[in-house]
Amino acid sequence: MPRKSVALLIETSNGYCRGLLEGVIAYMKERANWSVHLEQEHEPGSTPLSWLKSWSGDGIIARIETDGIGKQLKKFGVPIVDLSAARYINGVPWADTEDRAISRLAVEHFTGLGFKHVAYCGDAGFDWSARRAVHFLTLAKAAGCVVHEHQSVARYDSSFHLATEKRRIMQWLSDLPRPVAIMCCYDFKAQQVLDACHQLNIAVPSEVAVLGVDDDHLVCELSKPTLSSVMPDTKRTGYEAASLLDRMMDGEQVNTDQPLITQPLGIRVRESTDTLAIEDEEVAKALQYIRRHATANIRVTDILRQVSLSRRALERRFKKWIGHTPHEEIQRVRINRIKQLLSETELSIHEIAERAGFEYHEYMAAAFKRETGVTPTEFRAGN
Repeated sequence: MPRKSVALLIETSNGYCRGLLEGVIAYMKERANWSVHLEQEHEPGSTPLSWLKSWSGDGIIARIETDGIGKQLKKFGVPIVDLSAARYINGVPWADTEDRAISRLAVEHFTGLGFKHVAYCGDAGFDWSARRAVHFLTLAKAAGCVVHEHQSVARYDSSFHLATEKRRIMQWLSDLPRPVAIMCCYDFKAQQVLDACHQLNIAVPSEVAVLGVDDDHLVCELSKPTLSSVMPDTKRTGYEAASLLDRMMDGEQVNTDQPLITQPLGIRVRESTDTLAIEDEEVAKALQYIRRHATANIRVTDILRQVSLSRRALERRFKKWIGHTPHEEIQRVRINRIKQLLSETELSIHEIAERAGFEYHEYMAAAFKRETGVTPTEFRAGN
């Protein structure tokens, strides 16, 4: 079979896009015989570089973030898969991560920590940021939270200036009630918020908890404090996009109105949200106990030994502050731990079950599928 020539217009400057490329690489190793051209310095706001003018190939995978780039790529007349939800080219398939699921994870994380005031900090230049804002604010209001919002000047707009934008964020932070938990549209924006908190001597996470999106390892670990972040399944997105392009280059007709949507993997909790914002001391004490001991196969009766409440009173207060029962919180913490072990280690399913507090791995698998819709093996394969 002759080798196909594929152009990748995917920036390499952030963790989200590097995850997409990892997925493309995984597909190529398994199934594809491609010759690939990757432009290392491409960014979403830039125009296609000069090499594209003389490029002659079979297919393109790109994050199309401007109308100009879209028009230029359409001229090639080859199959294209768009890794942006901006939809600057009609009639080509596109792939993205489920924005509502990302926002839902953020709201659940914040309400689980006891926050009543939550906020969204977005980038006006990205449609996906606007969608996440709508989902986050809607879900947070439905959960009984008081919501706040700040939209930054678009990062790739000619009027964007980092120092000016930091001052705007600082003013916004100064006016927010505390404690407050802030979801940022992506890790770069979250890092700006953390820097602004430092300038204002705002304690993170006790006064302001900050959550990013993309789990860009370099950004998150270099932040002070380290940044909690939603983990999109970018490797799966890149893999499925490569598979789709391969079929298109072989002449298969595909549905261009049905996007490839992947679900986020969860939240990687670091220092920036490692807190509890609950006025009820007994509930806070119970939550701390659950988070320290959930994987030791604890029961609600174990929690009751730590607090001065009856079971009925504890469950009533949990529903008031957290929105669910102590038993459900134990399961949530255990499932999140399983996700972490599946994605970050090579431990066997049996070993993970033991570390998550399950006597039998079959019980763990059943509980995991009930909560996530997939088996532990399927979750690991997609990570």
